[in-house]
Amino acid sequence: MKRRDFLAAAAAMTAAGATWLPESAWAQASAPAQPRASGYENLLILVELKGGNDGLNTVVPYADPLYASYRPSIGVRRGDVIQIDERTALHPALAPLLPMWRAHELAIVQGVSYAQPNLSHFRSIEIWDTASRSDQYLREGWLTRAFANSPVPKGFAADGLVLGSAEMGPLANGARAIALVNPAQFARASRLVTPVALKERNPALAHILDVENDIVHAADQLRPRPGEYALKTAFPGGAFGASIKTAMQALASGDSVQGAPVAGQGVAVIRLTLNGFDTHQNQPERHADLLRQFAAGMVAIRSSLVEMGRWDRTMIATYAEFGRRVRENQSRGTDHGTASAHFVAGGRVAGGLYGDAPQLARLDGNGNLPVAVDFRQIYATVLENWWGLDARAVLQQRFEPLPLLRV
Repeated sequence: MKRRDFLAAAAAMTAAGATWLPESAWAQASAPAQPRASGYENLLILVELKGGNDGLNTVVPYADPLYASYRPSIGVRRGDVIQIDERTALHPALAPLLPMWRAHELAIVQGVSYAQPNLSHFRSIEIWDTASRSDQYLREGWLTRAFANSPVPKGFAADGLVLGSAEMGPLANGARAIALVNPAQFARASRLVTPVALKERNPALAHILDVENDIVHAADQLRPRPGEYALKTAFPGGAFGASIKTAMQALASGDSVQGAPVAGQGVAVIRLTLNGFDTHQNQPERHADLLRQFAAGMVAIRSSLVEMGRWDRTMIATYAEFGRRVRENQSRGTDHGTASAHFVAGGRVAGGLYGDAPQLARLDGNGNLPVAVDFRQIYATVLENWWGLDARAVLQQRFEPLPLLRV
C-alpha cells in the first residue's frame, strides 16, 4: 500500500465515524499463525514513572550526611522515613508497600541508568523504550523486537495493552497492541462503525478496516462487560487508578472469554503510565502525592492479581527516562539527573535491595550519581529468566540478568 493511500484511507475512516483506533502492527495483523512460544503465560506489567522519578527521595539514603547537605529544604526528614535497613529507607508515602517488602515480594534496584546518559526527556525515554545505546537509534521498541523473534501464541488476544498514554513506548512500530489513552473508551471498543460503502470503493480503506476489525476483536475479548468479571478489589481514584482498574478487568475478562487455565493468556504485557515526575519546582508535596498514587496502585494490582490467581505469574517493573540531580535547585525541586531506583514486584520475585547504594561522595562533573546497573539488565531478566527468550537477540549484546526471581 502506498503511503498516500494509507493516509487518505485513514482520513476517510475518521470522517465515517470510527472514533477509536488502537495502534497495531498493520503487517502482523494478517501474518500466518506462529507456533506457540514458551514463557508468555508469565505476565509482565510495566509502570512508567513519566517525567523522571527522583530516586533519592523515593529510596532514601538517610544515614549518609551528604544527603541532608545536598537537600536542605526538599530532603525527607530522618524522623519521617521508613527504614528498611541500617542506611536505606523509603519515602513515608510508600508505607502501603511495606507488607510486600516484608513478604520478600518487592525488590529495589538502585543506581539504574546507562552509559553516557542523555538528559532530554524525548531522547532518553527513546533509549529506554528501544533498549539502545545512547549513540544508537533504533526504530522498534524492545518488546516489539522480542515478539517479532518469539511471537505471542495465537490464542492470546494481543501482544500488549497500553493504558494512560498515547505513546506505545516499548511496543512501538510492530507489536500487536491495544492502546487506551482514556480507559472509559475501553467499554466502547467493540462498537465501532464500519463504513461498508467506503470500504467497497477504496481498497486501501478496506485493508485498514480489516486490520481494525482484527484489533477490535482482540479488544472485545478483553472488554469488561457489565455484571461480569466483577473484582472485589477496591481500586484507587484518579487517572492512574482508573487505568489499573481497566487493566485488571481486562485480564479477568480475557481469561474468562478464552477459558484459560493459566495466567497471562489475555496479553503478554501491560504498560501503565503515572504522569507528573518532572519535579523542577515545589517537589516535596508533588512527589509525595505521586508516590502515594503509585503505592496505592501497586497494592490494588497485587490484590486483584491474587484474587485472579495470577500473582505468582506476574512481574511488575517500573521505569523512567532518568532520575533527578542530587543537589536541589533554587525552586525547591530537582533537575534532570541520571541513575535512579526502580521497583520489581511479584509473587516469585526475590525481594530485597539490588545494585549499589547511592554514592553521594562520588558524583560526576555534572553532579550526577554513578551508574551501578544498566537498565538493560532488567530487560534481560525479563527476557531470559521470566519468559525464557534469547535476550541477546533482542538487546543486540549480552547483558547479565539480575537474580530477581526465586529459583
